[in-house]
Amino acid sequence: MAEKLMKYADAVAQFDPVFGLETHVELSTNTKLFCPAHIEFGGDPNTQLTPVSLGLPGSLPVVNATAIDYAIKLGLALHCEIAEWSQFARKNYFYPDMPRDYQISQYDKPLNGEGYLDVELDDGSMFRVPIERAHVEDDAGKNTHVGGADGRIEGADYSLVDYNRAGVPLIEIVTKPIEGAGSRAPEIAGAYVRAIRDIVRALNISHARMEQGNMRADVNISLRRSAEDPLGTRSETKNVNSFRGIEKTLQYEIRRQAAILSDGGEIVQETRHWDEATQTTAGGRVKSDADDYRYFPDPDLVMVHVTKEHIARMQAQMPEMPRERRNRLQSEWKFSDLEMRDVINADALDLIEATVHAGATASGARKWWLGELSREANSRGVTLEELPIEPAEVADIEKLVAAGTLNDKLAKQTMTGVLAGEGTPAQVVAKHGYQVVSDDGALQAAVDKALADNPDIVAKLKTGNMKPIGVIIGAVMRQTRGQADAKAVTSMVREKLR
Repeated sequence: MAEKLMKYADAVAQFDPVFGLETHVELSTNTKLFCPAHIEFGGDPNTQLTPVSLGLPGSLPVVNATAIDYAIKLGLALHCEIAEWSQFARKNYFYPDMPRDYQISQYDKPLNGEGYLDVELDDGSMFRVPIERAHVEDDAGKNTHVGGADGRIEGADYSLVDYNRAGVPLIEIVTKPIEGAGSRAPEIAGAYVRAIRDIVRALNISHARMEQGNMRADVNISLRRSAEDPLGTRSETKNVNSFRGIEKTLQYEIRRQAAILSDGGEIVQETRHWDEATQTTAGGRVKSDADDYRYFPDPDLVMVHVTKEHIARMQAQMPEMPRERRNRLQSEWKFSDLEMRDVINADALDLIEATVHAGATASGARKWWLGELSREANSRGVTLEELPIEPAEVADIEKLVAAGTLNDKLAKQTMTGVLAGEGTPAQVVAKHGYQVVSDDGALQAAVDKALADNPDIVAKLKTGNMKPIGVIIGAVMRQTRGQADAKAVTSMVREKLR
């Protein structure tokens, strides 16, 4: 049965939304957090295991030092207070994909304490997101439910468990309640998680591929009548793994909760799940509070000691941060604020930079990625990154245009061939014989025929009205199968008219 929803504009007019995000980022270490099991995405199920990651009796965990260093770097990027002493605790709850029946996490003594992140919104304004903690923990495994709709456990015939991911190190970044967002709450949430993704990639501590599950977010939201009222009862939508899904989850939950509250009902504190197919959330289990997890210090692990000298060494290794990088590239590329914002919104910054490094101009790279390739990605329902074309190949096409070998039409056809798997740009050009007609004799003959076939257009052109010149250019293009240079044709027509 469909849940009652209030219109979004009405919901945010009547209620003040307060939201929070718990962003889980898997670290790209070679081995797991507490054992030497190798990590590889997409490996055969249950092959990346040791007695520790299986929680076998007598096995003892040892902390991965690289994971701690990665966490310190992220803490520095998020302006967190980094604790000299931090501690791992056992978080007790049963999941079938958690071999030990408890998770090793951090509770009252996290590595990274309070911090903040300033995020830039689409209109260029800034919003500060307060961060409560960024603690280290190990991930659970993965359940695959067979026979149910959309891989859900409801209606499934049976479930398969893959423990490969169990024990993979991750950082959970927990915000404080985010107030004052109003109707822009979904936009702010999306911008914040995108900023986290950009930071961890810049630090080179995570692949941050949401579609692969190594970055995901739990979305908490509650409503209250006004900013002066106490916080309302929240829902928590678990494991949302797309930026658009995070934004849509907040929109849906605000509409759902507003409808309940306006009818005098009460919100149940529960976990929910986002369904991409129906664009709705569905209720799960009643949400537990921290006391229910019975945290206590893990007796098998000593406290983690991070000295000021070590933090200074990590600080010295920090790379250029995403906002500073964007500002530098915008200046180098001479993009306007609007042009740069379009690049960021299209998630094309890395692709354009790689294309420029491969020899294209910044304007040319931007044109292809935000034009032809963006349309192709939309039609396929994939991201730009997932298109079967490399930045170097886009640069090669742009160079062929700059050299006069291809015009825009032939360049688009070449790109279509590369996307279809026909080979490199050079191979596609050779296969189809794409090349701008440079033989003046052949071009002259084509122009003469076009003029002779269109005497009425020629008469208009001779009066000084050059608007119909496109008819002549089009006729020449048809004769040359699109391989004429439009600028050369225009110049030649004008010369003949004189």
